[in-house]
Amino acid sequence: MSERKASPFWNFSLKLYRVEGVATACLKLQDLHGIDVNVMLFGCWLASLGRKLSRQEMHEIVDAADSWRRQVVVPLRSVRRILKEPATAAGKGVKAFDTEGILAMREKIKAVELESERLQQEALFALKPAAEWGEAAEPAEAAEVNLATYARALRADFDRTACKAMLEGFSKVPQGAAA
Repeated sequence: MSERKASPFWNFSLKLYRVEGVATACLKLQDLHGIDVNVMLFGCWLASLGRKLSRQEMHEIVDAADSWRRQVVVPLRSVRRILKEPATAAGKGVKAFDTEGILAMREKIKAVELESERLQQEALFALKPAAEWGEAAEPAEAAEVNLATYARALRADFDRTACKAMLEGFSKVPQGAAA
């Protein structure tokens, strides 16, 4: 990570992602529906501050994140996932490849992927002050609305089990700017 101080959004995301069941829910929604986990986490962070997003605002967030996600985050993720199975990545030349070297390279790519996600989050955080997003609402209500608004923006019917896990995890993370 760079020497710059992390935003409250990044810190919130790390806390939420560590709650049991949240990482699995994020990956399930990502794999099933093609969601951008950082966009979903941004909606959760804003909800923790009592901000309920409109559909237009959600589209603004999705549009702001889309190019970086498609051109940087997704390709890095794809390479990291391919390298999880060195034999598959190496194909017919598997005997000529250094499996430990491939796995070490995968860990480096994983770190770069995480940094690319942090940079995306910092860009979302910088779009405008949190208080200028949406309208005021109770955090739990805002989280539910923001998740549903994101699903509608993608024209997707998010997996209910994963959504429930996200909202349960959200309820376990301290709310507000000091979170």
